Amino acid sequence: MTLFRPCIATDSLAKKVSVAPGPPIKLSTRQQGEVTILDLRGDITLFNSPEVRKALMALLRDQRVPQLFVNMTGVKYVDSSGIASLVEGLKIARDLGSRFLLYGLSKPAITVLELTHLLRVFEVHGTEEEALAALPPAADKFTLSAGDGTGESA
Repeated sequence: MTLFRPCIATDSLAKKVSVAPGPPIKLSTRQQGEVTILDLRGDITLFNSPEVRKALMALLRDQRVPQLFVNMTGVKYVDSSGIASLVEGLKIARDLGSRFLLYGLSKPAITVLELTHLLRVFEVHGTEEEALAALPPAADKFTLSAGDGTGESA
């Protein structure tokens, strides 16, 4: 006779512990000439990445901003859900022909982007001044490969 044994015992502390959501993220936008800047303050985690995603979607899809610069100087930590929100913003920006870049990344945020091989995918700058002074990357950087190894654009 096989007895069913739950993975976590009924009297386990694991069932009694709840995870606090952590401090909320603060989001604000401002204009710098033709550029819309989304200022983020706080960690981007599973608990608040939906807020970041919602802000990115509103700016890109609803307001159709031509250039969105994400100021991450106030962000010390980004988890995988935060990275997913940023990647989604980048994809939508590319689909709409908008420029999307990140600046002011902390060392842990850079490390996460390096480990996920996304640091080269995003346009990244150290400071706001550098971001504003940088010319947009060539349009052909965003074309898709035909997939046949020739490097020809589709």
